[in-house]
Amino acid sequence: MGKQPHLQIEGGDINEIALLPGDPGRVDRIAGQCTDTTTVAQNREYKVVNASYEGVDLTIASTGIGSPSAAIAVEELERVGVETVIRVGTTGALQTNIEIGDMVVATGAAKDEGTSKRYENVEYPAVPDYDVLSALVDAAEQNDEAVHVGPIATDDAFYSETDAFVESWEAGGLLAVEMEAAAIFTLARRNGLSAGAICTVDGNLVAGTQKGEGEGELPPKAKNNVERAIGLALDAVVTLAD
Repeated sequence: MGKQPHLQIEGGDINEIALLPGDPGRVDRIAGQCTDTTTVAQNREYKVVNASYEGVDLTIASTGIGSPSAAIAVEELERVGVETVIRVGTTGALQTNIEIGDMVVATGAAKDEGTSKRYENVEYPAVPDYDVLSALVDAAEQNDEAVHVGPIATDDAFYSETDAFVESWEAGGLLAVEMEAAAIFTLARRNGLSAGAICTVDGNLVAGTQKGEGEGELPPKAKNNVERAIGLALDAVVTLAD
């Protein structure tokens, strides 16, 4: 298969396990914890870097913001040989006990986005692979890191997350809301890939706090804990490669 039109990669360019941040700038942040880093391609919101972590080769590829661009990334990664994808991102908390800087490992994602509905009925579950989920949780436990483990929501409209939406998500026991996981889980399942997601909380919608309120895009505690979430994701990669 030839070069993919958006990621600008082709077969043989990348590794079997890929970490997927949304932000292209976070690709470099993840690569900073690795060795033997090589930029493979950069186009639009997509940046693709190969690296090594504790002797395991992996790829880091940004997805951009939202499910449509994340779906393109997963489709094109699968076409050139990726077998496992792990979202490493940020999320807004939906429960009062979840604080800025906390980490969430998703056990499933509500499809409050439009992309996955173009592929299948909304009733089909958007869930991670069990082995990837377990590897993320085990990495947290082995590093004495507390993570919240449970279902989240994936939403398309960052500025239309009304009080009614937030109240419904909170009442349903959803831990957090972000913009990519449901599409990543759905496309991974449909394409025979393994998928998971770990996200750092950058605001709490129940408390009325959003990212970027007077402190740059991320509050300091979230910035610091993004680094820790990256470390857990990389440790999970090592487990999955065994």
